Amino acid sequence: MKDTPAPTLTPDGRKIGGVLMEMKNITLRFGGVEAIKDISFDIREGEIRAIIGPNGAGKSSMLNVISGFYHPQEGEVWFRGAKRPSMKPYQVARLGIARTFQNIALFDGMSVLDNIMTGRLTHMKSGLFGQALWWGGAQREEVENREKVERVIDFLEIQHIRKTPVGRLPYGLKKRVELARALAAEPKLLLLDEPMAGMNVEEKEDMSRFILDVNDEFGTTIALIEHDMGVVMDLSDRVVVMDYGKKIGDGTPTEVRSNKAVIDAYLGVAHD
Repeated sequence: MKDTPAPTLTPDGRKIGGVLMEMKNITLRFGGVEAIKDISFDIREGEIRAIIGPNGAGKSSMLNVISGFYHPQEGEVWFRGAKRPSMKPYQVARLGIARTFQNIALFDGMSVLDNIMTGRLTHMKSGLFGQALWWGGAQREEVENREKVERVIDFLEIQHIRKTPVGRLPYGLKKRVELARALAAEPKLLLLDEPMAGMNVEEKEDMSRFILDVNDEFGTTIALIEHDMGVVMDLSDRVVVMDYGKKIGDGTPTEVRSNKAVIDAYLGVAHD
């Protein structure tokens, strides 16, 4: 078993701890197609870890393995020092792993507040009967969950739309609501699947700021997939690069930027 890296400080003073999650020799097949081919990497506590690569590289498949939507045929997933058994997504969520999706997955007919409240489901312990009566423990639980959601709403600066049906919101705000729902779960590991896809420059700047603030103020570990290389290089502590299901690079943004295999994969440069 390899040694756990000692805590380190980033140039801006943030603390990066030991390994929170480790993917060991993950292989994922769909029929005869290998979407992920024997990939290993880790995510350290408190860091922002980017997963990048051209379209079809297997990035979203890897995020789906982490969140329990897919189950690899080979390899192991370790979380907080223990091997994770095969789990369903809701069981993974209870471990403290929350995510957003490449295609927005919200309830359009529900208000922003109600959408974000669904992020608290894994923390609700009272039964359906108690919730219907809204009495005793169920009432206290509802009040506590509402307070936590309201803090997330304030943090992401969406107070003005809290009662608006999500279906009426512009795209950029829907992305922020989805982030809010994931944060409401108080995750130890937050997975972001292309959080800035389809955004304009101003919206990307806002989302980048919120991601940094979540990491800094909440201490949340973040793993993200993103195609905007400027954003990746500015936000990430470490980057793992995939291409055709294989890992072709892993290191700091500076190291990855100068990696010939990574350059060739993005620029399509043929080499012997």
